[in-house]
Formats: sequence, structure tokens, C-alpha cells
Amino acid sequence: MVPAVALLIALAGCAAPATPSVSAPPSASASGPGSATAAAPAAPTPRATVPPAASALARSVPVRLKIPGIGVDTPVMQLGLAADGTVAVPPIEAHAPAGWYRGSPTPGQVGPAVILGHVTVGQFGDGVFLHLDRMRAGDRIVVVLEDGVSATFAVDSVQTVAKSQFPTSSVYGNVDHPALRLITCGGVRAADGSGYTDNVVVYASLLPAG
Repeated sequence: MVPAVALLIALAGCAAPATPSVSAPPSASASGPGSATAAAPAAPTPRATVPPAASALARSVPVRLKIPGIGVDTPVMQLGLAADGTVAVPPIEAHAPAGWYRGSPTPGQVGPAVILGHVTVGQFGDGVFLHLDRMRAGDRIVVVLEDGVSATFAVDSVQTVAKSQFPTSSVYGNVDHPALRLITCGGVRAADGSGYTDNVVVYASLLPAG
């Protein structure tokens, strides 16, 4: 279950030279700089590509993320909350890794594990999730956990949505199976390089071992 704290969810300013902010899980309210407006209702996430029999894994933090279809093989850092109550994001630097929001389940536990990454990293160029929007239903995602287990997920759907309409409940809301959410920026980049108009969200579900 996502903690009831004042978070938003928008991975704002993915290419900005300053530290970007990311919104997060549903809460009673959110206000102040960077706060998101109420999220629009989102359609249920389809799971047609995923067998229903995947058993949940023991809690173990993610240490590496592999997405063969788009050439991703990156360490995974842990992310908490920034001082303003938004979700922290990986640093704006060369080879910045993906980051797991530690307020979410670990990948393979029941519920939505949330991993964030940059599409671009300012002066350093491309981010680890540059091609996240190219993913399609059925694509595989492998998360290596600290206990040595590799959790393999299949993509259910990919969504590009305006940051002001971020589907908070679909991303952070409770689900009855082990799920994964990958988030980055998308859409049009601001002329001054300060950010992007949209977010790209990948929804995936755990596959049975073997």
C-alpha cells in the first residue's frame, strides 16, 4: 500500500539543469510549488499478455534493471522524498541510473513497484529511459533483486499522458498482483530545456518463474 503522504507524480523537468522533481502517490492533498492538479480517471490496465499464476516474491530491494528491447541495463538506486514532499529523482549527471521509489513495494511483491528514470540528463545527453515510449505490450523487463532473484515482468500497456492529467490512481493504486510501473518524461520539450509536457508510463505484471 502506498503511504498517505502529500506527493504528486509528474517527473517534472527531466532535462533541466537543476534537480527535477517528481510527483507521487495519491494523498489527502498536495499544494505548493510543483503540485499536480487532480488526476483524470484512467482506464483499467489490461493484462491480456500475462498469465494469471505468477506468485509474489519475498521483499528484496532492486539493484539492477534490464530491458533488452530498448537496450537498458542499469543499476537501480533508491529514492525517497524531496524536502517539498515530491518523490526524489535520480541525479542529473552522466550515466544516471534508474531509481526505485522506496515508498512502493519491491518488484515482485503484490502491488505496484515504481521505478523512475530520465529521458534526458541536461548537458550530459540521453537518459536511461530515452526510448521507454517504444515499449509495447508483451515486452520483457527484468529486475535483479538484492537477494539474487531476477523478477521478469511483461508489459501490459504503455501510456503517454499530460503531466497535469497524470493517472495517479492507476500508477500508485493497490492491485491484486505483483506489478511494475516505469516512468519518465515525454511529449514536447520546452524551448528553454526546462522540461517536457508529458509523462510516459509503462505498466507491467510479474511473469511466473521459469
